Amino acid sequence: MAQQLVKAQIQSLVPNKPAFKVLFNPKEYRLSKSNQFSEVAIPGLSAPLLQFGRGDAQTLSMQLFFDTYDQPGITKVDVRTHTEKVTNLMKIDPHLHAPPVCQFSWSNLIFIGVLQQAELRCTLFAHNGVPVRATLDVTFKEFSNGSTETGMLQSADYTKQYIVRPGDTLSSIAAFEYEDPTKWRPIAEKNNIHNPLAIRAGQVLVIPAIE
Repeated sequence: MAQQLVKAQIQSLVPNKPAFKVLFNPKEYRLSKSNQFSEVAIPGLSAPLLQFGRGDAQTLSMQLFFDTYDQPGITKVDVRTHTEKVTNLMKIDPHLHAPPVCQFSWSNLIFIGVLQQAELRCTLFAHNGVPVRATLDVTFKEFSNGSTETGMLQSADYTKQYIVRPGDTLSSIAAFEYEDPTKWRPIAEKNNIHNPLAIRAGQVLVIPAIE
């Protein structure tokens, strides 16, 4: 028994917006993710130290194929009636004042984001000039409200590392991490620092969570 073809589908996450299936599944898709690091220049080292800054949003890119030329009927259907279902996701929703968050799903791939970019290329036309074949290059950008990760950053069991920069003191580090320069003692205790003035540039400190 032949297995049923699973079609990729896209759905706006605005309430009461139905999902729609693509005409043809993509041949491939590309997931991209990157992080940003700041360089800490330490005199005497051959290369700067890297300190994690933040992660960039993940992107999902693919090319979708649309074809209405072979559909039955004398009058050919404008292929843009199908491509506009996708490109309309870039329009500003009047209630959100922004384009809607949407979900691309195909088998076990579920990607929630916004449609960042769409490029339509019409490649075949009927005798009356109506486009009947097209490709649509799309890029979805990951959407996150930040609540989960923000909660993790503020949780009691979350610790970080900090690379000491030239001119840093425990008080200045506490001001940066805790927004309170007087809370330098937890950092000193966690790192077995007995002399607060003895830290050096390039030293990696563990920053404990405090309540």
